[in-house]
Amino acid sequence: MSHTFMKGVDISMLTEVETLGGEYFLDNEKKDLFEILRIKELNAVRLRLWLNPYDEEGEPYLGGTNDLETTIELAKRAKEQGLQFMLNIHYSDFWTDPKKQSKPKAWQSFSGEQLEEKVYLYTKEVLDVCRACDVLPDIVQVGNETTNGMLWPDGKTPKYLFEEKKFEAVDDEEWKLSYDRLAGLLKAGVRAVREAGSMRIILHLDAGGSNILYRTWFDEMSARDVDYDIIGLSYYPIWHGTLEELRFNMEDISVRYDKEVLVVETAYGFTSESPSGHDIFTEYLSNQAGYPATVEGQAQFLHDLMTTVQQVPNNKGLGIVYWEPAWLPVEGSSWASYAGMNYGNDIATMGNHWANQGLFDFKGNALDSLNVFRKF
Repeated sequence: MSHTFMKGVDISMLTEVETLGGEYFLDNEKKDLFEILRIKELNAVRLRLWLNPYDEEGEPYLGGTNDLETTIELAKRAKEQGLQFMLNIHYSDFWTDPKKQSKPKAWQSFSGEQLEEKVYLYTKEVLDVCRACDVLPDIVQVGNETTNGMLWPDGKTPKYLFEEKKFEAVDDEEWKLSYDRLAGLLKAGVRAVREAGSMRIILHLDAGGSNILYRTWFDEMSARDVDYDIIGLSYYPIWHGTLEELRFNMEDISVRYDKEVLVVETAYGFTSESPSGHDIFTEYLSNQAGYPATVEGQAQFLHDLMTTVQQVPNNKGLGIVYWEPAWLPVEGSSWASYAGMNYGNDIATMGNHWANQGLFDFKGNALDSLNVFRKF
C-alpha cells in the first residue's frame, strides 16, 4: 500500500466533547486524541466549518459549534502531530446534507451573482485566516453532501430519490437552470481555493453505492466545466448499499471523470447498545449491513472497505475518512440545540445518537478496531 493512502477521521465534535469532560485512553493511559491517532498510524483529519452556528442570543447550536475559531484550533493540533488537514466548508450556519442546505442567516438577502460573490469572498477569507494561522488545508471540500444542491433555495437541484434510484421529475428548463445555479456557486468557491494555493478540491455527494446519482450529477458538473480534483463519497453500509455497489461506482466514476475517489464519510457500530436510547445504529441495521455489531465486526468492515478502495484501478482510490469516531456520550453533548434544529428545519431528539459507531468505547478507551488502519 502506498504511504499516501488516506487514513482519516472527522473529529469535528472534539472541542465540545473535551469541554464537557470527555477523555481518551490508550492501553489504560490517558492521552491526547491526536497522539492516539498518530500512534495508530492515521494520517489525516477532516474538520467541518459553519459560518455562524449561534442563535439570536449567541447560544451555540452545538453539534461541535464548528465556527472558524474552533476549526483553526483543531487544525493546529492536527498539524502538530503531522496529520493532513481536510477542510469541509458547509456554506451554512449548521449541518448540511441532502435533507437540508440552509443559507447562512447573514446571506438571506443575497441571490444570483451577489450570492456567488459571497461564496467567493467567504472562501477566500477563510483560507486567508488559515494561512495566517499556519494551518492552510491540504484538501478543501467545497460544500457537503451536495446531492440536492446547496444554499437553498438558490442552489437547490432536483431531489435524488434514493429508494427509487432516480431523480424527481421536473421539466427540462427547470433541470437546466437549477444545475446552472449550483455550478455557479461551486465555481465561486473553487475559484477562491485555486487562488489561495495548491490545495486539492473535493466535490462530495452521499449514497456512495448509487452509480446513477454520481453519473447524473457529475455529468452535469462536467457539462458546466466545474473544476475539481477528487470525488468524495459518503458510504454508510447501513444505508448506502453493498460494498460491491460501492466498488462498481468508484471504478466507473474514476474512469469516466478521470478523478481520484475518496470515501470522506463512513462508520460502523461496535455494539448495538445505546447509551442514549436513541442511537442510529441498531442490531437490525447491522443484520441488514452484514457485519456483526461487535468490535470484531467493525474491524472487519473497516478492513473490507479499505481493501475495496485500495483496489480501485490506476491508484485512483485515495482512502477513507471515518466520521466522528471520538464523539463520546458525555452529558450535554448534542447533535443540535433546539434553535439549531429550527434553523435547519430538522427536528429530532437532542443528544448523541452516534456513540456506538465510535472507534472508542463509551468511556473513551481506544478500541482494537483502530489497529486495522496500521495494515494499510
